[in-house]
Formats: sequence, structure tokens, C-alpha cells
Amino acid sequence: MGQDVDRTTFSRRDRQNYRAKVQRCLDALAVLLKEHTFARDEPMTGLEVELNLVDHDLAPSASGAAVLETMGASEFQSELGQWNLELNLPPRPLPGDHWRRLEHQLLDELATARSSALEHGAQLAVIGILPTLENRHLVADLLSPDSRYTMLNEQMLSARGEPIRLDIAGDDPSGRHDVAPEHLVADFDSIAPEAACTSMQLHLQVPPDSFAAYWNAAQCLAGVQLAVGANSPFLLGSRLWAETRIPLFEQSCDVRTPELRNQGVRPRVWFGERWITSVLDLFAENTRYFPALMPVAEDNDPFAELEAGIAPGLDELRLHNGTIWRWNRPVYDIADGVPHLRVENRVLPAGPTVVDMVANALFFYGLLRELVEAERPLWSSMSFEAAEENFTTAARHGLDGPLYWPGNGWIRPDELVLRKLLPQAASGLARWGVTTEVAERYLGVIERRCVERRTGASWQLDTVAALEARGADRPAALRGMLARYLESSAANEPVHDWPVPA
Repeated sequence: MGQDVDRTTFSRRDRQNYRAKVQRCLDALAVLLKEHTFARDEPMTGLEVELNLVDHDLAPSASGAAVLETMGASEFQSELGQWNLELNLPPRPLPGDHWRRLEHQLLDELATARSSALEHGAQLAVIGILPTLENRHLVADLLSPDSRYTMLNEQMLSARGEPIRLDIAGDDPSGRHDVAPEHLVADFDSIAPEAACTSMQLHLQVPPDSFAAYWNAAQCLAGVQLAVGANSPFLLGSRLWAETRIPLFEQSCDVRTPELRNQGVRPRVWFGERWITSVLDLFAENTRYFPALMPVAEDNDPFAELEAGIAPGLDELRLHNGTIWRWNRPVYDIADGVPHLRVENRVLPAGPTVVDMVANALFFYGLLRELVEAERPLWSSMSFEAAEENFTTAARHGLDGPLYWPGNGWIRPDELVLRKLLPQAASGLARWGVTTEVAERYLGVIERRCVERRTGASWQLDTVAALEARGADRPAALRGMLARYLESSAANEPVHDWPVPA
């Protein structure tokens, strides 16, 4: 965030100057897209995974800083909560067997983290929401002391002007247990609830002229991704959505008061509201609709950089973009002096295993390529509202919520995947140049998950229900489930093969 990263108060002049600088960056990006050469190398992908640390009682372990120091690995960094870590793997191409090798690298990196965590009495949990979190853990004192998180916390609370409220009504995410719906309502005096969301983020570098098609396709796929990848059914002891991380993230980052929500002010965690024709549409919306959270302006001028033949950093535009959490976010960046654009897919939770996460990623990348190169774009026959409804339905119900799909009408996600999407994903991966063996390995995981109708979320729900049926109360059932989860996750057996207690 530049030289003023430690500032936590800003004047009206700061905000005015920052707004003008963001607009100037946007204008420079428009020129850049017309006149500058962007990276057009082989398709480069990136992956980030957010992780949890738990103690011997399986409660959150505030040992993140100590574990990072022990590892000393540049691939790992701090995250919002002191019980969080983030793993960032270097960009890599899609073709060949690169993603088979990525599975091995992920396993090695997580093994290193597990070993370092053990030195501090902790274990690693790769899961969408840590089910043993309690209200007492979601406090400002357990946020990482990094100045960027301190600033974000203060600015978001100041913008909101009142406590952050979580209000999530469940309705039995799996639809298979004869139990009453549960409802969570809780207020918090910090953005710590955001730290409960641990995700896997997928990046894909794309040329400017095809960015809109890739973003539109990613929006179409968001509901399917959630349905087959759900892994977050519990929060603060309550059984809520199949992917509770979605409403949790939306509400924990919501700086609007109820009155502003009623007026239709857009949320900072946002699905969007329309198909786009250019990446500029997204950056322009960000500039038009969202006030600055961290108005830190640099001294450089993007047009002076353009005139000097240098790809401009567009620092303020990138900073502003980083405080608007679209589920599919546009990214502008520079590597080796050459600018590029990426789609950052933020839909999926972390876990349950490395093989499951790689399968989720390649399923997404394969379908994305196939949809983009289809003779008729899917989004030309699907309303944006239908894509958003699919997203919410899948978050609520996982594999049990019917989705709308052009040519099929309303169809259960597992049937849609088995009948139509798996062959399309295989074709898309072949277009990327992914080897047949790699495609078959990981798409086979998605296939078996749909055949068995077993996701991380459904396994968690069934396991907790089985332990409660044995007489355990909810906290004990959640700990028992998490203990089994950690063992199976570390073994890297895909979740569709995990046993459920009898």
C-alpha cells in the first residue's frame, strides 16, 4: 500500500486526491489497452490456498506468526487471523502434466507447514470454515498485527459506523436430515469474522481482447463450482448453508448500514449485475460505485509512465480493486515489465484434500476454455440473474439445489455435471494441451464425487449427524468430525471415499 501504509486516518483532501488518482489510472488503463502490448504467452495459472491452525483441543491456534518464522518459506505468508496462513504458489502453465506436478508440490508445501505447526503444538486444517470457531475467537485481539490488517479493520468499521452483524438462516444444507433449521445472529466489533473464511483462489492470465468472455464464462460456472466443491456447512456451532463461507464473507465485509442496503447501494463482496464487454467495465464500476477504504495515493503519474514507454503500475486502481471482493475479480499486474490481465476466481473453499482442490481447479479451467470457444456463448442464452441465482442456490444447498442451465432447464448439479459438463471439461483441457492422463485423473475425482453425491459439506453434515445420533452434543460432534477430517485430509484420499461413522 505504499509509503503511507501505517496511516489509519485520512482527510477529506486525501480522499479527494485518491479518487482523482483512481480515475486517472482508469483513463491510463483505457489507453494502455488500445496501444500497449500485453502478455500473450502460454496460459499461465496461479493458485492461493488459505489455511487454519488448530491446537490439541482442535480450537483455533493463534500460532501463525511463530509457524511462519519456523518455516521461513517465501510461499507462505500471514493472513487476517492469527490462526490463518496463506500459501501462494508460483505461476505455472496449464499444458502437459504441470498440474500433476502441482499436486506433488502442494503436498510437499503442506507437509512442511504441518511439520512446522507441530513444533508449536498445532495442526493444519485445510477447510472452508473451521467448525470449532467460537465467538470468543472472532475478536480484534486475534487479528494478525500486520499494519495492512489494522488499517483495513479500522477503515471498514469506521465506514460502517456500527458493529458487523452476521444474520444467516440455515435450512439443512443437505436436505437429507430430518432436523429443524438453525439460525445464526451475532454482532462483532471487528472484521475478525472475515478470517473464518478460508478459500482457494484460482488465477488465469488472459489476453485483453478475450477477458470479457472469460469473466462471463466464470460467472456462469460459479454455481456449478460451489455445488460440487462445497465444504463449509458449519459456523459458530450452527448448521447453515452447504457453503456458509459465501454469506459469511458477504456479511463480514459489508460496510453498508441497513438503510444503505435498502437504498440499493452495492456491497463490496459482489457477484456483479451484468455481463461485460471489456475488463474496463469492471474497473469502471469499481471506480463509480465504491468509495475508498484506504485512500493512499502515490506520487507517480500513470500517463508520464506511458509517455516514457513504461507499463504504468496503476497503484491506486489496483489498491482500490483489492478492497472490492468480487467472486470473480479482475486483476491488472506487471511481470518483467510487461502488463497482463488475470481472472481471479474466488468462489471455492479450501480443501478437503490436495487432490480434491486440484480436481476442482482443472474442472473449472477446462469448462472455462470450452465455454469461451463455444460457437454460441452460454451467457447469450442465460440471464445474469439466473447465473446469480445459481450461485446462491448452490451455496445454500450444494448438490441438492437445482440449477438453471440453457438447454436443460432446471437440473440437479450432479446430473448436469455427469451428463454434460464433464465431457466439456475434458474437451477444454485438451484444448489447453493438458495430457489425457492428467485430465482423466482429476476429472475422475469430480465424476466420483457426483456419482457418490459426496462433497466436503455433505461428509461434514453426515458425520456430525452420526455422532449426534450416538449421543454427542454439537460441540463434541464438531470436534469429533474435525479430528476425522484432519486425518483423511492429510492422507489425500478424495472426499468421496471418506467413511461416515455408522
